[in-house]
Amino acid sequence: MSFAMGSSGRWLAACVMLWSCQAMAQTTAPVAPQTSAASAATAQEIPFAPAHDTIITTQSAPNAWGGERTGNEPTLSDRVVSYTIDADLDAAKHAVTGTEHMTWRNRSDREVHSVYFHLYLNAFQNEGSTFFTERKVLTAHGSSRGNAELEKGQWGWVRLQSVQQNGTPVTWSFVHPDGGPSTDETVVRIDLAQPVPAGGTLALDIDFLSQLPRVVERTGWWGDFNLVGQWFPKIGVLELPGERGATEVRWNVHEFHFESEFYADFGLYDVHLTVPSDYTVGAVGKLQGTPEQKNGKTTYHFVQGDVHDFAWVAAKGFKTMDGTYEGPGSPKVAVRVIYPAEYEASAAPTLKSTIDALGYFSRTLGAYPYETVTAVIPPYNADEAGGMEYPTFFTSEGYKVVEPDTAYQMLSDFVNIHEFGHGYFYGILASNEFEEPILDEGLNEYWDNRMLRERKQDLVLATPFTKSLGITPRISGFAFERATATLFHPADPLAQNSWDRLSGTSYGTVYSRTATAMHDLEERLGRPALEKAFKLYYQRWHFRHPSVADFRAALIDSSGNAKDVDAIFNEYVYGTAFIDDKVADIDSYEVQPQAGVTWKDGKQTEVDAEELDKQIDKQRSDWEKAHKDAKPGAPGPFPWHSTVTVTRDGASAPELLRVTFEDGTHEDVTWNDDRRWARFEFVKPSKVVSAELDPDQHDLLDRGRLNNSQTTEPDGAASRRWTADAAALMQSISALLTTL
Repeated sequence: MSFAMGSSGRWLAACVMLWSCQAMAQTTAPVAPQTSAASAATAQEIPFAPAHDTIITTQSAPNAWGGERTGNEPTLSDRVVSYTIDADLDAAKHAVTGTEHMTWRNRSDREVHSVYFHLYLNAFQNEGSTFFTERKVLTAHGSSRGNAELEKGQWGWVRLQSVQQNGTPVTWSFVHPDGGPSTDETVVRIDLAQPVPAGGTLALDIDFLSQLPRVVERTGWWGDFNLVGQWFPKIGVLELPGERGATEVRWNVHEFHFESEFYADFGLYDVHLTVPSDYTVGAVGKLQGTPEQKNGKTTYHFVQGDVHDFAWVAAKGFKTMDGTYEGPGSPKVAVRVIYPAEYEASAAPTLKSTIDALGYFSRTLGAYPYETVTAVIPPYNADEAGGMEYPTFFTSEGYKVVEPDTAYQMLSDFVNIHEFGHGYFYGILASNEFEEPILDEGLNEYWDNRMLRERKQDLVLATPFTKSLGITPRISGFAFERATATLFHPADPLAQNSWDRLSGTSYGTVYSRTATAMHDLEERLGRPALEKAFKLYYQRWHFRHPSVADFRAALIDSSGNAKDVDAIFNEYVYGTAFIDDKVADIDSYEVQPQAGVTWKDGKQTEVDAEELDKQIDKQRSDWEKAHKDAKPGAPGPFPWHSTVTVTRDGASAPELLRVTFEDGTHEDVTWNDDRRWARFEFVKPSKVVSAELDPDQHDLLDRGRLNNSQTTEPDGAASRRWTADAAALMQSISALLTTL
């Protein structure tokens, strides 16, 4: 998902909802859902993955998901499932009639009597879904996307019309693996007529009807635009012991939570799409042959193997722009942008940034393995369909004007890079977005910012209006991530799942706080070492399903630096720690001869204080006569003893302390231990006039950087700079919001 986020009548509404559900069940489900004691007992044979205790600290077994892919296998992934789907779009009703033939391989060592499917569109059928009930709570305590209000005729759902196993009708019933409301219908159990033996294959034929909602989040319609995502019955994942923390065979099939995304097995998709002939179509995968026209409709045939989802777009009056990418190890990649005429200005920038991202991700992680990439720019009023990823297919954002060196160009580039990047972290690595959004949203956000840094591309906050005033504020990508990472009060560990969050804002920090934590880990390990570790992570886990623990193991194995990796993971990935180091005091005094008694060679000598004062005065006077041209701050007749005190309110982090002396010289010392405070002493010709922790800003996790430095004399330059920058930033944001 893109980085952009974000009673009275209840009884009557509940009655209407209940009546609607009953009516729809009577009219759209010839084989009604059933529940029996026998089927309930069968369902308990294989348990669900935990609903809440989802943080994984034990790495997967070496043979998880069939073991590391070497490239010598007949297919890129170990294909567990295949879907052959025929879909027909009723453009007037925004409804899709579908037939699905699904085959699924039982990888476990036991018979499977029931299987579980996601019916994601049912999240949008009424306010009783897990999605909507969670939305009420999370949006009340923070911002998020997905806040569109659905009106009459705008709800969406998916109905199973019939399900057959080898020609025998089977029954189904709705279940709630995460303990969600009984009115949620996003997970369905299908009780089989014949069990699937260990290692055996299941074939199901499913007729279904999908009603798209008015665009509310990720999927839906607006006008003649139809973004068809999460639209077909999709089988859950059967995990085996040693895979992603599993200790027994289990079904990982979570309800569609408000903040969650998706998780599925790799497989083959063979899909025919029939739409009105005047609609533009794009989809996951590669178009096969020439589309066939008949009776005012056109059928398109798309095929893609080694992916775990399928989405498509059908939009009237949309245009296309094409390009190609060719790089080492990749096939020739056809890149297409599908866009409305109103956002023509965004087409070329989207094409360019997508091709650029293909090159960067291929070079830094692994060669792009597919033959297509399709980017879709939704029309005005369908923004919630933008900023979303599917394998080989993503949605972006459109602008009527995309001038260079403005916020519109920056937003266009960043969203395109981010959504394409998901093709690696969500698509090829296929992490579980339900349980571990850090591995997708977080790591992708970090890698996107590395690409921007390599391109020397800051986040520009200027609009054409502010540029006309000579105001072009900008901020580096990582500085922006730090500013939005809520470092002062992190509510949840980064490794937490997507739904057990304090708020939508807390979920949002998965993006920014992960990017910040990975930036700081990069600073500790070194950029080359960190990039090498990510390449190892990708090599081990591409076309498999890694966990956070697997990612941690790859970092340690590659870098050999368990100390720094564990520090980041224990405190930020698995914890809610913060850094807050500060310069507390600077104290200096001249090192002058001392009064009192001393012993040397057995003889006692006493220095009288009054005589000593005269001696010091004479020594100072003689020095001043001899150095009439000495500049202020130059070394004097006596050295200086300076003490810099630093204190720590949060987790320990390796710090560099830069101490500057009055003569303009400076000295760097390291503070790399667990002490809550430390004092550093200096005897130099000049006194200390300033001290700064982390002057090169390696530790962006420090929540209060304004206390990282101190001077002995008041200096208004910093406050004037911050005030000017803040004023320019606010002016630009105000202008940007006005012109959007």
